[in-house]
Order: sequence, then structure tokens, then C-alpha cells
Amino acid sequence: MATMNKLNHYIIYAGLAIAASSAQAQMRIEISGVGSNQIPVAVAAFADESVAPAQISAIIKADLERSGAFKIIDAGTISDVNNIDYGAWKSRGADALVVGSVQALADGRYDVRYKLLDTIKAGKLSQLDQSLAPQFTRLSAHRIADDIYLKLTGVRGAFSTRIAYVTQEGRSYRLEVADADGEGVQVALRSNEPIISPSWSPDGTKVAYVSFEQKKPVVYVQNLITRARTVVANEKGSNSAPSWSPDGSKLAVALSKDGHTQVYTVNADGSGLRRASNSNGIDTEPQWSADGQSIYFTSDRSGGPQIYRMNAGGGDAKRVTFGGSYNISPRISSDGKTLAFISRRDGGAFQLFVLDLASGQEQRLSDTTSDESPSFSPNGKYILYATESGRRKSLAVVSVDGRVKQRLTTQAGNIKEPTWGPFMQ
Repeated sequence: MATMNKLNHYIIYAGLAIAASSAQAQMRIEISGVGSNQIPVAVAAFADESVAPAQISAIIKADLERSGAFKIIDAGTISDVNNIDYGAWKSRGADALVVGSVQALADGRYDVRYKLLDTIKAGKLSQLDQSLAPQFTRLSAHRIADDIYLKLTGVRGAFSTRIAYVTQEGRSYRLEVADADGEGVQVALRSNEPIISPSWSPDGTKVAYVSFEQKKPVVYVQNLITRARTVVANEKGSNSAPSWSPDGSKLAVALSKDGHTQVYTVNADGSGLRRASNSNGIDTEPQWSADGQSIYFTSDRSGGPQIYRMNAGGGDAKRVTFGGSYNISPRISSDGKTLAFISRRDGGAFQLFVLDLASGQEQRLSDTTSDESPSFSPNGKYILYATESGRRKSLAVVSVDGRVKQRLTTQAGNIKEPTWGPFMQ
């Protein structure tokens, strides 16, 4: 089963790369802040890694460093990985040591091997052996970083996941898909009309979004492998804000077909449209709860915009946010415990907040001023969002404790409307 899951992962990843045309602009990442209790990890250069298209050890270091959870110790090159002096590495301050090798195979593939060693207990914590095609060498490095993150923190790593976002240059719009580190950018859709609100399907093979190519907002679902598109909502008026149910069978959307914008649910093939919310105000930006039982949404039914929760089938809604008079764009963590949202306090800046749903405790995570479109990493540890920097839209990532911040910028155009993809099974 593990082999089949890995194969599916590679097929989907390959399909994304083959089906989409390459983008030119690459993103640059700036990191500030570190996590509490950083784990010191020594990462050695992988033996013969220069034969591969990507430098495995450098990608692993960058992933771990970007997370803020690790203090990276450069281990240089280790000539004999079978006779490790654990005491020496422990004295250098390393709790763990990463070693590995890359071998070019006769059929054009690469054999990538890695071991994670515990310097304190003087033993092996983990290992992975992967034989893969050249285009998957970056992915193999991300998967190794995921394994290190899991073994040392107890939380599944999200380095091998993907993100989607919209790039705008003048009147040209692109829906782009990239690795979580901003590399490997692929264009899924080009348009001369706006593209907004992309949303990943739970299996990572499709993205729902709103396109204005028909001179009005219409909700589409696009298969990223085949590029086939399905119209999911093209009702009278506005069709917006698609959000997938956790099982991938339905979407929640915001439609104005009956007057005021309200929340509806619809099957992923566009059938079975059903109204879920019922108010005299505007109900929009629906988001399914992690268990699929509830839908969170933004409504102005109490005067200003606030976030509410109702049963997925409809019915009475309960208000969730009470801090401040303007709260929008709800997003729920994968464990269902944390709500991320955008808030404007005292008529000031739009900033990213999180709310602990059990305790009601709020925390502001950003120090920027024009935040929008938050999206949790699939492990719930980070939030990707759009913000403004020097009159240009860019992407940012912040850890849920607010300690680690990243800024993803590109030389060309504005990047906005981000969404973080799921774990690839």
C-alpha cells in the first residue's frame, strides 16, 4: 500500500508538471523569526549529489530552515556514513544528523538514499530509499524534509505539498501552481479577465476557482492533470467563493441568484444545487469544517461583517467572532480547532488573526496592513496569505504561534489569492 500511495503521489505530481505550461517568474523567500525550542540538526552534503538535476541536501536545509523549527548545522561532506562518531556530532550541538547519497541509474533514474541519525542515542531514527525520474529529484528532497520534520517534531511535514495562487501583470491573469517553497511554478490557466478564489480539492488533483471570462463571475472546477474544466455554478448574478467539502463530493458557493448573496451547496459536477443559508443580509465566503458537518461563512446580518457557523445542511447560524466590528474570510485548521480570519480593528488595517474555537482566545499574527485570503498548511502549523508590500501584492507565510514569518515575492506582477494544497497521498 505504501508503494501504491507513493506511485499515486508521483503520478499526480508528474501530471501537474506535464499538463501545465511553465511560468517564467520565480518567487524569492525571505525568512524572519524563529520558532521556540529549535532542534539542532546537522545536514551533510549527499554523496555524489552533483549528478542529479537538483542538489538534495540544499533543498532539505532550505525546507527545515524555512520552517523555523530547526537550527541547521552545516555538516560538510562525511566520507564514511557507516562509521559515524556520534559523540563528536553531539559535542558540536547536533541532536540529529542527516546523511545520504545519490546514484545515477542505467535507466536514467536516480537512486536517492537518506538516513536520519540520533546523535544522543547513537542510533538510526529513520531512512528512505527512493528510485525516481529526474523531474522528481526536488520532490524527493521535500519528502526527506517531511520525514525529518515528522520524526523530530511528531507532526507531519508539509514541504512536499503545493500551493496555488493568482498572478496579475497588467490585464493578464494566471492561475499558477507551485511547490510549497515557491519553486516549480506551472501555469494552470491564463486569462485576460480576472481569476479569483482558487480552492484545492481534497485529493490535490483539481482546483475550483472563479473566472470572469464570460464577463461575469462563474465557478469552475479544473482537473490539473487533464486540464478538463467543469462549470459548477453559472446562475443569474454573481457566482463566487467555492470551497470543497472534506470528502471532495460537494462545494459550498456564494450565489446572488435569489437576490441577496447566500450560501449554497452543489455537487462537484454542478448538479444538486441547494440553498444552505437564509438571511436578509449578505452571506458569503463559505468554508467547510474539518469534519464536514458545519459551514463557516461571513455575514453582515448583525450589521457589520462577522463570521458565523451553521450545519452543512442549513438551519440556524451561530456567530463565532466577537472581537472587533469587521471580521471576514474564515478558514479552519485541519484539526478543526483554530479559525484563521482577516480582521479590521478600529477602522484600521486589514490583518491576519487566529481564534482558538474552544477558549475564544484571539491572536493577531501579522504586522502587515492589507492582508487577505488566509489558507492553512495541511498540517495546521502555518498560514499562507496575501498581503501588500511596496504597493505590490505578495504572499506571506506565518506560523500559527506568530513566531516565524516568510515573505514570498516575485519580480513580475502581483501575486494574490493563495490557497495551500492538501497532503498528497
